[in-house]
Amino acid sequence: MNQQPATTENGASNRIDESAERIKQATSSAVHSTKEAVERAADHVEASLHHATDKVAAGAHRAGEKFDAASERSRAAYDATMDRADEWLEQVRDYVREKPVQSVAIALGAGWLLGRLLRR
Repeated sequence: MNQQPATTENGASNRIDESAERIKQATSSAVHSTKEAVERAADHVEASLHHATDKVAAGAHRAGEKFDAASERSRAAYDATMDRADEWLEQVRDYVREKPVQSVAIALGAGWLLGRLLRR
């Protein structure tokens, strides 16, 4: 009689061990599947972030290049305007040296006309 309860205990113990082993395997499998899914999602997020960063960097480069080009055009326009103003000023100086009386008369007339316009 002592044999049967021991066998029942051994059988129950074996079933518990087998069940525990199946649970361990199922848990390991679930963890492995979840880990792979999370890694795939993380890889996808990382790739998307790299793509977005590349797009932003490319846009920043284009904006910088456009700004540099606009700055260069502005500098060229400023230089050209200053050159024209210097030429005009030199022509005025030459005119005043050649015809001082007429220059003073023109200056007085322009001053009088400007004064009349500003009074109103």
